[in-house]
Amino acid sequence: MLDFKGKTVLVTGGGAGIGRAIAEAFGRAGANVVIAEIDEGRAADVRSALDAAGVTALVSQTDVRERAAIDALMAQVQERFGGLDVLVNNVGDFLGIAKPFVYNTDEDLDALYAINMKSVFLTTRAAIPMLRPGGSIISISSIEAFRGIPNTTVYSTFKHGITGFTRSLALELGPQNIRVNAIAPETTETPQVPVHGLVAPEHQDHIERWIPLGRFGKPEDAAGAALFLASDLAGWITGTTINLDGGALAAGGWYRDPKGLWTNVPVVSGNGFNF
Repeated sequence: MLDFKGKTVLVTGGGAGIGRAIAEAFGRAGANVVIAEIDEGRAADVRSALDAAGVTALVSQTDVRERAAIDALMAQVQERFGGLDVLVNNVGDFLGIAKPFVYNTDEDLDALYAINMKSVFLTTRAAIPMLRPGGSIISISSIEAFRGIPNTTVYSTFKHGITGFTRSLALELGPQNIRVNAIAPETTETPQVPVHGLVAPEHQDHIERWIPLGRFGKPEDAAGAALFLASDLAGWITGTTINLDGGALAAGGWYRDPKGLWTNVPVVSGNGFNF
């Protein structure tokens, strides 16, 4: 039931991290894979990897914040594959903007909107007419869509927006037999967020106690969730978000101390990171 032979899957930002893991997983499952990737080097690298794996792929250096670029890519997809079966809106980033909301400039607001919300709007709107019945739209959100996070208020707000977008669009597209869902990962080890390198050496042994399942996320975790949501196994699931967080949200701020006891107060000095 995880066989995607004959299906065409578009992944935005598929050149690295979660996006690449998702693209490669669909490729292994037999899908035709389309990747929109803004970085030339990452695009070339994933193109070579998919070619070597024998995956039928179209990798395009495309900025999904730009309507003309998206329209050009969709025309290529239509010509080569005749439509789409799965869209994965993976692009998103806090852009390193971490400061109190009052200090966010107009440029900060515009940049965060463009990469976290506008890209999803533009890509999804262009893809809907191409999606075949039984199709699936999956957006990669963040666990920050379900809790507050200080100093990245704008980023968090757009991730909350993905939740509303997912629920509402699911209702609109249900009659067309197109499902719409999201995945909300907790901190995941990627080139964008090399989390183990950020944790101070003296606090590395705390990682297994910070999250109930004992580790940060891996891109492959999101890939598994995406394959499930796009498959017939999830054929009656729409308008929902999978919290891909190792139990972190359920813990709600509770952690285990070095003795293995649960506490909701800090168990390390400093902030745990290398800054």
